[in-house]
Amino acid sequence: MQLNDEEKAMLNGDFGKAKQWAIDHQIKVGNFFDAPDMVAVSQAHMMADPESIGEAGAGFMESIANDGGQVVIPMITDPRGVDLNHYRPLGQTEEMANIERRFIAACEAIGIMMTNTCVNYQTIMPPLLGDHVAYGDTGVVIYSNSVCGARSNFEGGPSALAAGLTGRTPRYGLHLDQNRQATRRFQVTVQPAELTDWGVLGAVIGRMAGSYWEVPVIEGIERVPTSDEIKHFGAAMASYGSTPLFHMIGITPEAPNLAAVGGTNLPVTQIADFDLASLRSNFAGQGERPDVVVFAAPQLSIVEMEQVASLVDGHKLQLPLIVCTSPQTYGDAGRMGFINKIETAGGTVLEGTCFYNQYAREIGEANGWVHLLSNSTKIVNILGGYGYKPVLASMQDCVAAAIHGEMI
Repeated sequence: MQLNDEEKAMLNGDFGKAKQWAIDHQIKVGNFFDAPDMVAVSQAHMMADPESIGEAGAGFMESIANDGGQVVIPMITDPRGVDLNHYRPLGQTEEMANIERRFIAACEAIGIMMTNTCVNYQTIMPPLLGDHVAYGDTGVVIYSNSVCGARSNFEGGPSALAAGLTGRTPRYGLHLDQNRQATRRFQVTVQPAELTDWGVLGAVIGRMAGSYWEVPVIEGIERVPTSDEIKHFGAAMASYGSTPLFHMIGITPEAPNLAAVGGTNLPVTQIADFDLASLRSNFAGQGERPDVVVFAAPQLSIVEMEQVASLVDGHKLQLPLIVCTSPQTYGDAGRMGFINKIETAGGTVLEGTCFYNQYAREIGEANGWVHLLSNSTKIVNILGGYGYKPVLASMQDCVAAAIHGEMI
């Protein structure tokens, strides 16, 4: 890789051990992907929940802090694995909480802002068209690339940290113009109506695309989706296909038409009723009584919080209901009375976490939860591997099940 004088000085250790580790890590990643050089990034977003990092990861972050590491660009964090204000009732242990506390302290020592959100594009510094960033969470990356028109690869935790410490990342993948052109063309024949429909459509396209290096272009969408609808669409696509970028003709900024993204001569794959029904059938209720209802993955926006609050208002829930939202939205939802409505009905609102990356397996075992109901196509895809039997339904049907104690 070609390094400028500053980068060579980092590698030489002139700026300390932490920055030396960071640039060395980035050079190794860049060489693997044949990156010609580095590209400056305006911000970084790190996914590093305690379930994944463990004791070793906490110790590593502490070593970066002890070596004097300091981020040089705005750097924020993905949802945490423990809501330190509400972890014992979920069955999480003090050991889990202590790993979280250590990690948070180390992040704060090196200047990372603990935003704890996977919907930063709805709350904090959404990136702009053409903005090079270093983001980690799959839902964050696909939304930022596709809807905002920013440029990021899926950055693993160490790579996002390195970007925060150096202010750059290797120039490969979606930082390059040629890799943002469409490679698969999909035509929608059934219009999605609500959040879960958008998630199912995204999942079907992601599964058909099936590769990080494929870039789907979608035509046939008849109305501009809301931020929440396209959020669920992209998060599901990334979950099922490892997809970091899609184009939607006439809607996303890089795709005013097919020609703009090189899709004119691509063969067309139609998405039909059968494809959507086939995916849904993997998560059908089959008449079973849910053990828990979860709204998460992605964290809920203020609009979704209002919707859940309105649906539960005046009712007493017969099933546990867990809602995960960002700290930024949590404050607004509290001020607007949404949290009070949810908690008065018997629900639990978690701040700054997301259910699937907060020791979901251990929480399920501690509470005896197996049959989990959600409106998130992403989360039902993930939790099947965590010992759950997940069921997918609309937000309205999920809340109705929580109120009545069964699917109706």
